Amino acid sequence: MRKLRQSLFILIACVSLSSCATLFGGKVTEYQKTRPAPGEPQRELRIGALVADVLLFWPSLAVDFATGAIYKPKAATTK
Repeated sequence: MRKLRQSLFILIACVSLSSCATLFGGKVTEYQKTRPAPGEPQRELRIGALVADVLLFWPSLAVDFATGAIYKPKAATTK
């Protein structure tokens, strides 16, 4: 019983503490949350966060894609 409880705790901790882009990517902007309209360029992925999610805990990809944190923020335009 104790081993089951420890395993469950570890599983819950992994799920809640995963999602590299969500935890370490900073604030998610409106640009990252909004899907591009037809004809607009696709958003770029954060490759480092994608690789980290795949290697560490692949179900966390769902969290990063759902929050939009896996996408790079829009670059500031300078005039």
